[in-house]
Amino acid sequence: MPKQLPSPPSKSRTPPSAALAEHRKRLRSRGLQRLEVQVRGEDAPLLRAVVAALADPGQAAEARALLLRRFAPGPVRSLKGLIESAPLDGIDLDRPRDMGRAVEL
Repeated sequence: MPKQLPSPPSKSRTPPSAALAEHRKRLRSRGLQRLEVQVRGEDAPLLRAVVAALADPGQAAEARALLLRRFAPGPVRSLKGLIESAPLDGIDLDRPRDMGRAVEL
């Protein structure tokens, strides 16, 4: 009878979902966030180039500034701020005093 080889020690394996959750937790602790997007095929290389520029420490600041200038939403202004910034030159804001109609009591 041939000699039996010892079976390899069993490794405790974490389930794939737990390993993935742990991986994403490590990414979050490093300040990274996972995104999934759907774009046209012709736009995919462009988007990959943008992601690569943002990931490269040498290009990140310039790429981020360029993207923010073009795509960042403008500052949110309140109604009061909008009214204060409205150009009121040449607009007459005085109204004649109207006492209403005469009523006999």
